[in-house]
Amino acid sequence: MNVYDFDKTIYRRDSTVDFYFFELGRHLSLVRFFPHQLVGFIRYFLKNIDITAMKNYFYSFLAGIEDIDAELELFWDRNIGDVHKWYREKHREDDLVISASPQFLVEAACKRLGISRVIASEVDKKTGRVLSPNCNKAQKVVRLKAAGYDTDDIEEFYSDSHHDDPLAALAKKAWLVRGEQLVAWHK
Repeated sequence: MNVYDFDKTIYRRDSTVDFYFFELGRHLSLVRFFPHQLVGFIRYFLKNIDITAMKNYFYSFLAGIEDIDAELELFWDRNIGDVHKWYREKHREDDLVISASPQFLVEAACKRLGISRVIASEVDKKTGRVLSPNCNKAQKVVRLKAAGYDTDDIEEFYSDSHHDDPLAALAKKAWLVRGEQLVAWHK
């Protein structure tokens, strides 16, 4: 199987940031969550909380979205074209995506791309409450194993960031994504 990060790997940008600004543009009333989010960013910057706790603050805006499923459909209608061409050419049925972005957000895109296996950060899409540790860095390996996948089965791994070194080390071949360019990962 081939394993992929999602943001800035398959999808050109950060899907969480894009979705947030998409929602702000459609529902200006979501700015009411900004003071709460700002507290989270400051606490994280001061190393007072970890990234999972910070995301609890950030995702609070989800509580202000009336029909999240309809909004996800509209968002991906507009943004699914921002998937890298190289991925569309490499896609296989046994692909697995593993991402720090919320499961509900990544899964909605992956469904459109024909990717049925997704591991991502578990976030309640109605409340914004983070339900599991942020799925990044070494946590990706933990989550992959917990989901029952054999790490020996990873043929190729793709990511835009060395934060994913722990997962890249398990792949037979790993690639750093630089836009439309794929560069061999130096382990």
